[in-house]
Amino acid sequence: MRNLITSVIALLLAYQINAQGNLEDPEKTQSAQGSVAMKATLTSASRLFKDKEDLTSVIVIIPAETVVDVTNSDSTYLFVTYEEVEGYIFRKHASINSTPVTLTAGEERTGTISQSRPDDRPAQPAQRPVNDRRTLLTNKYGSDIASRMMAMKIWKGMTAEMVQDSWGSPRKIDRVINGNDVNEKWTYSKSWLYIENDRLVEWGPVR
Repeated sequence: MRNLITSVIALLLAYQINAQGNLEDPEKTQSAQGSVAMKATLTSASRLFKDKEDLTSVIVIIPAETVVDVTNSDSTYLFVTYEEVEGYIFRKHASINSTPVTLTAGEERTGTISQSRPDDRPAQPAQRPVNDRRTLLTNKYGSDIASRMMAMKIWKGMTAEMVQDSWGSPRKIDRVINGNDVNEKWTYSKSWLYIENDRLVEWGPVR
């Protein structure tokens, strides 16, 4: 009887030790798996907002074709990091990379990225990015407006985004807020533009 009890106790101890050996530290497991980095490419110039509820809280204008890090998103906005500055951009102004990239702990420190593809998934043909400016403008506004923008033309009633797509980002923006009205003076190297409530109303030469 004593031998039987001793055998049972030995079996229980062996089972407990084996179970403890199979447990994994959640933090170590998460560290080993690494984190997922999502990136997006801007299809047009976009304003970076500090607060998505306040469209006057513009931090900077991000040029088209810039690649940014995406931290969070909803149906309207992306929360991104651009040159170590965080803020919100309109989701419609960016194209999220289709394949997320997994960074290991070592890669996060060095900044290098490795990407793997499961063996059971067939390789996809490489897609050529759309870098042609005329194609981008035509897809966005139509051929007539795209031709005018390619000729660097501006006209009254253009939206601020259209002005950026035609002339690029200004060197300076002076903003005056009066109630619900937002008036901006955009200064380029040789010209200034007045934009009232997101519409171009006047322009002239810099003196």
